[in-house]
Amino acid sequence: MTASPSAQEPRWRRLPEERPKQILDAALAVFGERGLSNARLDDIAKRAGVSKGTIYLYFPNKEELFREVIRSTVVAQIEIGEQAAATSTGTATESLTRIMRGMFEFFRSPTYASIFRLVNAELYNIPDLAEFYAQEVVERQRRLIAGVIAHGIETGEFRQADPTISGRIFTSMFLMHGLWCSQKKLCSHIVGRSDEQVFNELLQFGLSAITARS
Repeated sequence: MTASPSAQEPRWRRLPEERPKQILDAALAVFGERGLSNARLDDIAKRAGVSKGTIYLYFPNKEELFREVIRSTVVAQIEIGEQAAATSTGTATESLTRIMRGMFEFFRSPTYASIFRLVNAELYNIPDLAEFYAQEVVERQRRLIAGVIAHGIETGEFRQADPTISGRIFTSMFLMHGLWCSQKKLCSHIVGRSDEQVFNELLQFGLSAITARS
């Protein structure tokens, strides 16, 4: 039996609107396996089921492809938090809890684990990408959390403290525990504890440090 023409067509012909996502998903996988420096566009194209030339229709080079991977994953998560903060009608505690829950879920995902390894292992050797990540991710995330804490200080919900320092410490706790929760076999101190238990422990500890005393 002869296969139908549509079945013989490569994915990039059948699903042109999905090409960028296919390429980004493949890029993240290849970056995670080979590292940014050793990843080749040929390997990414093969993983995505497209030609190498198709990648160039959307991304001029490997560095820009990496930037878009970050925008579609980490930055997209920050944007969700920014939207939550902008539309919140509740207390600062409620807003902070909602944002940190979303971040914690992302921090313990395989996607973030791959990105974290790449950032820490390679970006210090690539100044342009390091600056990009510092501004688009680290600084933007800092402004988001510090802004929520600053609002809580203004309303008297949180005690007087430097919101930037408080936000940095708050975020780092959730980030590292999120990574640990994705590798519990390597972290005996949280084995047997559910992700929800770990999240609530972090939240209680963090809020106890910044909540104003009556």
